[in-house]
Amino acid sequence: MYVKRDAEGHLEAVSKVVVEGFDEQLDDDSQEIKAFLEQQQSGRDALAATDTELVRVLEDLIDLLVDKDVIHFTDLPAPAQRKLLQRRDTRVSMREGLRLLDDENEPGLL
Repeated sequence: MYVKRDAEGHLEAVSKVVVEGFDEQLDDDSQEIKAFLEQQQSGRDALAATDTELVRVLEDLIDLLVDKDVIHFTDLPAPAQRKLLQRRDTRVSMREGLRLLDDENEPGLL
């Protein structure tokens, strides 16, 4: 792998092909390459972990803007409308599919 280093000598980027500025070549299985790639994957995993929560925040924000007449649902692009409606339908069907008994009918069950 070809590597690019920052001013302190730490790996900044890696490439499988020769690229301008990638002046050094290291073995693919070097500890330095492995550590760099693990760090990059860890960052991607951390970002992905927040995606679901952020999607829900955006859905709530869109609902709020529509409710306050700041935007109209139909102002959104058609693909966005379809995705939002599909997610809303999925949440509703999941809620309806979950038949919870109340405390009066079965003690100890939610």
